[in-house]
Amino acid sequence: MQLTISGHHLDLTEALNDHVKSKLTKLVKHNDSITNTHVILSVDKLVQKAEATIHISGADLFAEAESEDIYAAIDGLAGKLDRQLIKHKEKHRDH
Repeated sequence: MQLTISGHHLDLTEALNDHVKSKLTKLVKHNDSITNTHVILSVDKLVQKAEATIHISGADLFAEAESEDIYAAIDGLAGKLDRQLIKHKEKHRDH
């Protein structure tokens, strides 16, 4: 899985990079055909926002999460992507 992390109005620290990598590499256990993941972390006044696009075979999945804490936004983003991957996997299993 190729992981690209970028920040808007935010300095990407090593701790942020490690946190994103640790959360999003867990998604591979649900679907091992993830080819590319692009994550954007941004700050707008008091709102911290994390959004991601995942390219898998047969679909592109997008999710975003907002919170007052960037780490909580990343956790919420990982949860949303996890649910989307499970739903996508179940759809293909039913066919």
